[in-house]
Formats: sequence, C-alpha cells, structure tokens
Amino acid sequence: MKVSRFMTSKVITASPEDGIRETFFRMRQYRVRHLPVVDKDGALVGIISDRDLRRPDWVDETLDIAHAYQLDDNLDVGDMMTPHVVSVHTYDRIDKAIDLLLEHRFGALPVLNKEEELVGILSAYDLLKALNLLLEGKITEHEYGNTNW
Repeated sequence: MKVSRFMTSKVITASPEDGIRETFFRMRQYRVRHLPVVDKDGALVGIISDRDLRRPDWVDETLDIAHAYQLDDNLDVGDMMTPHVVSVHTYDRIDKAIDLLLEHRFGALPVLNKEEELVGILSAYDLLKALNLLLEGKITEHEYGNTNW
C-alpha cells in the first residue's frame, strides 16, 4: 500500500514570511496541526506544528489562548519552523511512513512526488482512517503493508 492512497492531497501551507499569529489561526480555521512551509517557488523548506507554537512554560491556569501559545506579531514562521524536514514520497510504502512517524515522534509527514514537489501530507489521523479500513476488512493486511499489529 502506497502513501498516495491515504495522504491528504489538499495541503494547507505556510511561507517563511507568514506571521505566527496568522499561521496559528490558519491552523485553527482548517483544523490542522501541521503546515508544510514552502518558499516562493513552492519548494518545501520546513514544517511548523502547533507544538512549535506552544510556550514551553505554560501551565493549566492560563487565562486565554494567547498565554499558552507564542502568538508574537514580531515572529515569522521562518523563526519557529523546523527547517530539516523528514518527508516521504507518494510511492513509498505506508509502513515506511509509520516507522518514520514512530521513530521521530511526529504527527505528520509532508509527501513529495518524484520531482520532489510537495503534493500532500500524511498525518496520524490519515493513518487512523487507514487502520479503521483495515480493521473493518475493507483493505487487507497485505494491501496495507506488512504490519505486526
């Protein structure tokens, strides 16, 4: 089973110049936790997650969302993104993506095509949908990949 079967192909992205506040609210609007970061030419240059935006010292007694997240108008995505991106390709097996997510404790991986262009994102949510199909018998273990579940 290839990554392309389960990836989300409508990718919401950010650019390094986007403001942190704007990016945070884009994540909330689209109900996503990870945004691939692309430059003006569309090349993948990083990834930013809601985890990157959380304040390291926040506590449960926060008064509002601005206290729990770093929403400083003076910060850009380029200041807070992870620049060295681990990604997968459309033709990679789904079990490779699972191994990478588990190994690095990521919640999502950008998906590239053969030309190294961003064409999707594969999230833990996408994999849960795949697992559900497997458990319901709508796909077989052989199709899904050689899993040890």
